Amino acid sequence: MSHSKDSDELVFFVNGKKVIERNADPEVNLLFYLRKVIQLTGAKYGCGGGGCGACTVMISRYDPISKKISHFSVAACLVPICSLHGAAVTTVEGIGSTKTRIHPVQERIAKGHGTQCGFCTPGMVMSIYALLRNHPEPSLQQLTETFGGNLCRCTGYRPIVESVKSFIPSSSCFQMNGNGKCCLDEEKNEPEKKTSVDTKLYEKKEFQPLDPTQELIFPPELMRMAEDPQKRVLMFCGERTTWIAPGTLKDLLELKMKYPSAPLIIGNTSLGLDMKFKEVSYPILISPARVLELHTVTDTKEGLTLGAGLSLTQVKDILTDVVSRLPEERTQMYRALLKHLRTLAGQQIRNMASLGGHIISRLPTSDLNPILGVGNCILNVASVEGAQQIPLDDRFLARLPDASLKADQVLISVFMPLSGKWEFVSAFRQAPRQQNALAVVNAGMRVVFKEDTSTITDFSILYGGMGATTVSAKRSCQQLIGRCWDEEMLTEACRMVLEEISLPASAPGGMVEYRRTLTISFLFKFYLDVWKQLKMRDPRGYPDISKKLLHVLEDFPLTIPQGIQSFKGIDPQQPLQDPVGRPIMHQSGIKHATGEAVFCDDVSVLAEELFLAVVTSSRPHARMISLDASEALASPGVVDVITAQDIPSDNGREEESLFAQDEVICVGHIICAVAADSYAHAKQASKKVKIVYEDVEPLIVTVQDALLHESFIGPEKKLEQGNVQSAFQCVDQILEGEVHFGGQEHFYMETQSVRVVPKAEDKEMDIYVSSQDAAFTQEMVARTLGIPKNRINCHVKRVGGAFGGKASKPGLLASVAAVAAQKTGCPIRFILERGDDMLVTGGRHPLLGKYKIGFMNDGKIKAADIQFYINGGCTPDDSELVIEYALLKLENAYKIPNLRVRGRVCKTNLPSNTAFRGFGFPQGAFVTETWVSAVAAKCHLPPEKVRELNMYKTIDRTIHKQEFDPENLIKCWETCMENSSYYSRKKAVEEFNQQSFWKKRGIAIIPMKFSVGFPRTFYNQAAALVHVYTDGSVLVAHGGVELGQGINTKMMQVASRELKIPMSYIHLDEMNTVTVPNTVATGGSTGADVNGRAVQNACQTLMKRLEPIVSQNPNGTWEDWVNEAFTQSISLSATGYFRGYKADMDWEKGEGDIYPYFVFGAACSEVEIDCLTGAHKNIRTDIVMDGSFSINPAVDIGQIEGAFVQGLGLYTLEELKYSPEGVLYTRGPNQYKIPSVTDIPEEFHVSLLAPTQNPKAIYSSKGLGEAGIFLGSSVFFAIADAVAAARKERGLPPIWAMNSPVTAELIRMACSTSGF
Repeated sequence: MSHSKDSDELVFFVNGKKVIERNADPEVNLLFYLRKVIQLTGAKYGCGGGGCGACTVMISRYDPISKKISHFSVAACLVPICSLHGAAVTTVEGIGSTKTRIHPVQERIAKGHGTQCGFCTPGMVMSIYALLRNHPEPSLQQLTETFGGNLCRCTGYRPIVESVKSFIPSSSCFQMNGNGKCCLDEEKNEPEKKTSVDTKLYEKKEFQPLDPTQELIFPPELMRMAEDPQKRVLMFCGERTTWIAPGTLKDLLELKMKYPSAPLIIGNTSLGLDMKFKEVSYPILISPARVLELHTVTDTKEGLTLGAGLSLTQVKDILTDVVSRLPEERTQMYRALLKHLRTLAGQQIRNMASLGGHIISRLPTSDLNPILGVGNCILNVASVEGAQQIPLDDRFLARLPDASLKADQVLISVFMPLSGKWEFVSAFRQAPRQQNALAVVNAGMRVVFKEDTSTITDFSILYGGMGATTVSAKRSCQQLIGRCWDEEMLTEACRMVLEEISLPASAPGGMVEYRRTLTISFLFKFYLDVWKQLKMRDPRGYPDISKKLLHVLEDFPLTIPQGIQSFKGIDPQQPLQDPVGRPIMHQSGIKHATGEAVFCDDVSVLAEELFLAVVTSSRPHARMISLDASEALASPGVVDVITAQDIPSDNGREEESLFAQDEVICVGHIICAVAADSYAHAKQASKKVKIVYEDVEPLIVTVQDALLHESFIGPEKKLEQGNVQSAFQCVDQILEGEVHFGGQEHFYMETQSVRVVPKAEDKEMDIYVSSQDAAFTQEMVARTLGIPKNRINCHVKRVGGAFGGKASKPGLLASVAAVAAQKTGCPIRFILERGDDMLVTGGRHPLLGKYKIGFMNDGKIKAADIQFYINGGCTPDDSELVIEYALLKLENAYKIPNLRVRGRVCKTNLPSNTAFRGFGFPQGAFVTETWVSAVAAKCHLPPEKVRELNMYKTIDRTIHKQEFDPENLIKCWETCMENSSYYSRKKAVEEFNQQSFWKKRGIAIIPMKFSVGFPRTFYNQAAALVHVYTDGSVLVAHGGVELGQGINTKMMQVASRELKIPMSYIHLDEMNTVTVPNTVATGGSTGADVNGRAVQNACQTLMKRLEPIVSQNPNGTWEDWVNEAFTQSISLSATGYFRGYKADMDWEKGEGDIYPYFVFGAACSEVEIDCLTGAHKNIRTDIVMDGSFSINPAVDIGQIEGAFVQGLGLYTLEELKYSPEGVLYTRGPNQYKIPSVTDIPEEFHVSLLAPTQNPKAIYSSKGLGEAGIFLGSSVFFAIADAVAAARKERGLPPIWAMNSPVTAELIRMACSTSGF
């Protein structure tokens, strides 16, 4: 960091140790400082914008007035280090480690199987830790709110939640079962079990108790600093920005007079985002956090006056206290504010964001400003010239100059009046997700009646999300004054509001009709809410409202999952030492929870190491006329700019280049890379590279564009069985249609990461990469540099989530870094920021499915003609394999005697789409389930009956002529029916729907036949290396990569069983291409299968060598035998190899035995939708999966749950949005919403089917990594069922196919053709 003699010393503590920073830079955030300056890498970079929680740490401060210490979680990526003066920071390293002791939070989350890849775990731990520091026995509501700011892509949240629930006293639980028993008492809630079924994945009795007395004390020195009466101005001067922190209000006002354009900064949750993502910079920042007047609270009979510097969490706590003490009629506005404060952003952001900052920023989607605006709040502002009061009204929120603060004025406090007896205030919002999501539209509404009447005397409505600012329906409200609160008034109000609050068709953000509809939906809800309250006050004075309508006033509750996980118990005869079949904790679980697990970017920076930032195309299809990097090269810290001309050999593969040459073919196409001494310098310089383009036609973005221009990759693929044409002549009905399936972002928590370290000799290089396929990375780097592969060693210790997105892409990115390393001679660190990662790397293939189905009136499907078109993007990548998989797996669980399927990959000007968990199956099988559901609707039959009727029943052959036995498919279906109480719950759903007009429930059960593996034999090979040392310890290496799926844990279990030694004897280090060469990608659900066979083979070789020694000394110990083998010169090292499953496909004949085995499953889901807003609540899901003999039930159930939740996101939440020119809008968690903890079904049950033999896989197990993602479609079809109920009641025709994802917008617009 830069040095200035004018800077003050910044003093704070980290994990009990004093930090004195003499060169504090205001542009440096706490996350960077922790990771790169003081080398505490537990907090992780996940998004850089406070949206994921991976960087969560705890900050503690001492209040000299109250004499209390406050602890709160924050997003370290948004905390400027200059704001930390006098604070104590606690990171995950500071609460416990394997070197000292682990904290109960760390222990429980690890032993409760709450970690998979582990990248999000430190953030989860610190959120929970901060909660427990404030509330050692938290309530479930507090826990729910705490989790809102933390995302996890692997686990599905259930095990995390469950492990932390152990801190909650059962008496405080509000999630009770039907018998009034606590959800924590699982054993008491369980259905009657067969003796062989187990439901305990861990033993709670082993958990160490939480002892608050053992926590770090707050540093006394900081208390003395806080109580120091000298409130002098602090100043910290950085490279581009100066931070000034006044200690008194007088100093603050003088500074604002001197620097009127300098923004005030407290929480940095708005300003920080602008500075990072919009590249806004300020020469002066003023921090008023130490000014006491900004933190005062005044409570009078008229209302509350809250200091502008109070955090939103503090505001929430104050309002909660007041609401608990005063009558409901007096706290109408406070209750409305509290409703939104529970879901606004995440807990970390609420802890940081200030009330004043939230108000002054006047964001168009602000959740609080519309409520404050209708509530007659007053802003108390001050300047050197004196104090002033400004109404917080529609004019202020519209940013009118005469209603806003002057440049030299500061917001000191906000007056929030209490409500009058005949005053009613409500708040509404609809967002893509319940928690931590900006609203699509929100509203604050207030009405005042003449005493003891329903005559309106005052009315105000403010909407957020309907324009560039918060907008008012002022004209409409004024015209309604004097009217009675009745249906006639409502009808008129809706008409007037729609006229007044208009949105042009091209409005930013799109969803115009949906947003307009929400404005009326909220008004209708307000009407009902007020009427209900009037009725309660005077039961005789107002007509009754039908209960069918009142259901809609009940907001979906914020809930977190509970459930039962059942699996086959261990055979009592199995030796205790044998770990196979036991729910063993993830091998790195404790290290994940303590932050000691090292990921690619956690390794310390080497001497002369450079950082890489890429320059990408801003045009989708254009010729590059010129590239001028001179200004970038002249920028501070820049060492070089790397382009295609610097590549020694191949510029990538024939079909996909590393750097664009002459032409760019998508927005995000890498053009060059800047190498500099810091990432900040590299990023700043990358903006200075000047590129002149000339657009090229045609521009192809969508599948429809590609069809129009006949733009394809590879030939058409086709499979056919039976006589399709003849069958269509013999059916009762024919259905034709099409359905669109949206893409999906991988959103692995660890972005693409690579470090390249060139060696001094023989052109050798070490590549440290976050990759599923180290050998491919090795091959790409060798080809790019023109050197043999034996000079390139790729290391993969662990990967922070992948899901297919780190199979091919890391090879290209590593090659870019390798070229930079070779040119500069320096180590290179290349870590993509989240926005760049999402822009550059592509994701799941969007699909257009067209179908023609012939069926009988009884629901029997006789013929199907299907066409698939997937959006491959600009290069082939894995797209041709994906379309093959989609066709091969399309039939799912159904026997269609006459079936023709064809598929094409469309070439478009989008970044190349690539492998993604499920690999074509989630798309193809979804289309199948769509037309099966449509057939049921056409025949007026229950969908489950049509599914059963068409399901495989006996040993048969798939469309590609592979024989299989569907016995376990039927068992999964029947067991799921039984476990879910399907028919009784379906009846309950129908009864609910009869009693509710605006809310509807739906239920669906979906079967699954998933084929495991790759379509080429050589893709299924694997190798391992096992060393036994003379002390008896064992080192295992294999060709699989630990992605979070627990492969290393399973390999240790295999080695333990085969060598008959405890797992504690066994260690796995990193995977690298020197130890195990020529590996294949870890994916396709086969990683544990094939590598397990290789490890087993190596261990059996060793045991065979030891046999003579063991037979001579049968009572000896393992150490005795090993040492004797050494003295007899018997090798204690062995390679293991598995040739792979035979897998061949003849596309000319349309047949082949491709897959070693099938995984069967079924899922039943129930949902409830709000027909006015499109919101939905996942009530319950039951999954039954055929896992045969699970090697590790905890790992396998975790994979099922995580995949299901990823599928839930795929089918209902996750929507990629592009401009017409192919520019990706959704480039981070603020725009792209993966499921959060409250999106998970409230009840979430997973059962492994009673095991049967599977001779193809090791120990008769099955690979379960991918299959569960498709079962997320059960939620989609439950929503479709609810929508169908709504349409039927309204007399609307059925919708035969709904597109995926079924977002709130789609649900709302499908429920009705108009506002009501």
